[in-house]
Amino acid sequence: MNGISRAAGFVQTVVQRRRGEASLPRMLTYTVTFTCNARCVMCDSWRKDSKGDLSLAEVERIFDQLPPLDVVRLTGGETFVRRDLTEIARAAVERLQPALLHVTTNGFLTDRIVDFCERRPRNVPLQLLVSLDGVGDKHDEIRGHDGAFRSAMRTLQALAPRRKELRLTLAVNQTVVDAAGAAQYRELHRLLAPLGIVNQVVVAYRDSATYSLAPQADPAPRWPGHFETYGDLSREDLERLFDAIEEDLASYAIPERSAKRYYLEGIRSRLLEGGSSPNPKCVALHAHLRIFPNGDVPTCQFNGKRVGNLREQSFSEIWFGEPAGAGRRWVRACPGCWAECEVLPSAFYTGDLLRHALKTPESLLPARKNRE
Repeated sequence: MNGISRAAGFVQTVVQRRRGEASLPRMLTYTVTFTCNARCVMCDSWRKDSKGDLSLAEVERIFDQLPPLDVVRLTGGETFVRRDLTEIARAAVERLQPALLHVTTNGFLTDRIVDFCERRPRNVPLQLLVSLDGVGDKHDEIRGHDGAFRSAMRTLQALAPRRKELRLTLAVNQTVVDAAGAAQYRELHRLLAPLGIVNQVVVAYRDSATYSLAPQADPAPRWPGHFETYGDLSREDLERLFDAIEEDLASYAIPERSAKRYYLEGIRSRLLEGGSSPNPKCVALHAHLRIFPNGDVPTCQFNGKRVGNLREQSFSEIWFGEPAGAGRRWVRACPGCWAECEVLPSAFYTGDLLRHALKTPESLLPARKNRE
């Protein structure tokens, strides 16, 4: 798909979502497995049944039914416990023609991760997001694994000097689960600075249908601005954290800065001001398609109700069927969450992210310092 076609498709999707109309997906989040080699305190993925993951042949058959996409996001569990991840990525690039491939990892399996970056198709840029929730023992505590911090740092150090060669964007995702983790933001930022890597922050929410052990879980927000943190964080903890992030945004590249400023404004509003702004129309089951490891298509991260299974049904049968229609009606009535992996696709495919960036000119200034 060329740039003109992508731009035209993007505009059409924005118009359709603003009108409340359905659209074909333009972004895929595929959870390749729930299996995980970490034992994170805020996530039950490692407790879930990991039997019945789609085979590579089944993945290829499903991808053949999907329209061309802008972004393919491969996530887990831990993505790299799947030894065929390179082949899955190749199938995604060849069949879905994305402009960007995004992969999340805890960074434990350094050799396998580096091998993936070397062997995956390089005609599409790769965005690799490595989880680091604190420094040293704090990260190990959160991830429930001795040596987790050391392994993740080894992965970052191995890949950072090779970003241009590997056509790779490298970033850290810091999930804040408590006051101690929030207090380590600055220390982690300083540690990563020599590598030219920023620690992008998200605040952990209390529950997620995706990673819940309860079938058909629905921990969705009950009112606009509803957000319950996983751990106890005082107003002072949050203010210090958000102020520190705001200071560092100038060093982000423009696309990252616009997205992070948008997320930061929304999380401040919800946790410090009792507000709900910004609050874009959700694009779950519209521009954003999720696929679970066994082929289930869920409504969204906070509604575990499945609208079909791609192992058993065709994409068209699911996407245009009544269960998906009911799911979309639920999405349109939802008061709005603030989970970054739902919010940013929604902000992008409704045009709200662009509107916000134009409203905040500092988001469009060159980065304070260049990074590879």
